[in-house]
Amino acid sequence: MKKILLLVISFIYVFAFNNDFLEPEEAFKPTLTQTKDTIIFEVELGKDIYLYNDKLKVQLTQPQKIDLTSKAIIPTPQEYDGFIVNFGHPRVKVEIALLEIYSVIEGKNFEIEFLFQGCSKAGLCYAPMREKLVVGNTNSQVNDQQVSPLNETDLISNTLKDKSVMIVLLTFFGFGLLLSLTPCVFPMIPILSSIIVNAGNKTQMSAKKGFWLSLVYVLAMSLAYTIAGVIAGLFGANLQVMLQNPYVLVVFAFIFIALAFSMFGYYKIEPPQWLQSKVYKTTTEQKSHGIVGIAVMGFLSALIVGPCVAPPLAGALVYIGQTGDALLGGLALFVMSVGMGIPLLAIGAGAGKFMPKPGGWMDTVSKIFGILMLAIAIWMLERVIPSYTLYLWAILLMATAVYLYQQKYGHVLVHTLIMVILLYGMVAFVGAVSGANNILNPLEKFTQNNKSFENELTWKYVNSIDALEKAIQVSTKPVMLDFYASWCVSCKELENITFKDARVIQTLEKFTLLKADVTNNTQEDKALQKRFNVFGPPALIFFDENKQEMKEAQIIGYKNADEFLEIVNNNF
Repeated sequence: MKKILLLVISFIYVFAFNNDFLEPEEAFKPTLTQTKDTIIFEVELGKDIYLYNDKLKVQLTQPQKIDLTSKAIIPTPQEYDGFIVNFGHPRVKVEIALLEIYSVIEGKNFEIEFLFQGCSKAGLCYAPMREKLVVGNTNSQVNDQQVSPLNETDLISNTLKDKSVMIVLLTFFGFGLLLSLTPCVFPMIPILSSIIVNAGNKTQMSAKKGFWLSLVYVLAMSLAYTIAGVIAGLFGANLQVMLQNPYVLVVFAFIFIALAFSMFGYYKIEPPQWLQSKVYKTTTEQKSHGIVGIAVMGFLSALIVGPCVAPPLAGALVYIGQTGDALLGGLALFVMSVGMGIPLLAIGAGAGKFMPKPGGWMDTVSKIFGILMLAIAIWMLERVIPSYTLYLWAILLMATAVYLYQQKYGHVLVHTLIMVILLYGMVAFVGAVSGANNILNPLEKFTQNNKSFENELTWKYVNSIDALEKAIQVSTKPVMLDFYASWCVSCKELENITFKDARVIQTLEKFTLLKADVTNNTQEDKALQKRFNVFGPPALIFFDENKQEMKEAQIIGYKNADEFLEIVNNNF
């Protein structure tokens, strides 16, 4: 245990205090100058910093939006790490003649914008940047950097930069409370409840003990989110995404199945006696039994069960990535995770207070939570074998109804519940046979026959940066790129709720719709996400008619139809 603790402390120290990355203002020092015939844009690059060649863009923003990149003189790039980049040595210089500008506009007044994005050889990528120059009819220079509207993620990232530590922590605690209402936290409720029920079978449970067990679970969960977030922010390697591996998911699903059968009473899962004695030698077994196991379950639950990316999380990761300040970013992630766990703490205290005494009724409660553990196992296997999980749901529902019937409950409400569960299980089985795979809509194959698909969204899949660039170039409309994964709960919310809304469908008819399925987290998937500083799905990236990314329109996490339409309509 001492070795493990020392390793964890060393790990956190390395990521929290090793700050070797340049801040954005050190990595990039842009200047804009205007001569009699030319506008010159230069970027002085810090050590080991480079710019993506395809991100070097020149465009007019006033009096109208026109892409001038093809008319500009841009340095010859070179290949590095699979990308076409400019190192500059030490400056990257872009020039455009005033005659080229006046050839496409009327009058002498205009606003021109230079866009660029760069990375460090050490592995850190910075957010896209832009510089603007306003030219009046006096032909005098107004070298004024203008701030473009920020998206939700950047606003949160700036909160970390501009506010006091206490305000930042309170803000992120509030974000955590809001995130606790999202589906990513829901699977953790039966996990924690089953832990408390299992502990209640061994000793008298109270509100204090229930709260203590929940606190251990939540703190371990928060530590996992923090470590994974710091790694993602510094190195762009999202541990949660990496663990959405079929082998990991299958193993974890079987762990839940094993826990379920333990709650059914077939066997007991306990650490070996020698380990219990060694770990808990300073206290009695009744007071500390299973604490390490609960912490491990909380840690793994955060990494494997709930891999959600929301604007607050993405904002903290962007801040860590841009500044290298893992200490403040990590604290923000930890406090946010604790906020997410507040409902779990309330459930733990409530379950501890109202937990029935050991006996026949307690055995029934344990078995019900065993059923919930099987449901979590099926929910995880859905990410691996989506075509067959509806069969598993059907079997679980029908078996649950049979089990409840065998308990011979005499109350009419229980009989009604048994009938509903049995009928839904039978409907789910029929739906599985028809080829459906959604437990919330098992008869979708039958209801689709009467639907018109004329207004259904049509997606084109892209699996690499080259495929994306080609799709954008040939598009005659604005483009929306959807980062999606089959294991992402919020992705399915977008797909089945927001993108089914008639108003959304009508609005998106004006867009070319591209989808990047990053389920398998391949090298191409990682490169695509790295290009847009996306730490995990869901993420929606927009491009205007001139093929330029509209960073201010970027959407991270789930948005309902009204929120989605507000963002899109404000930017297009």
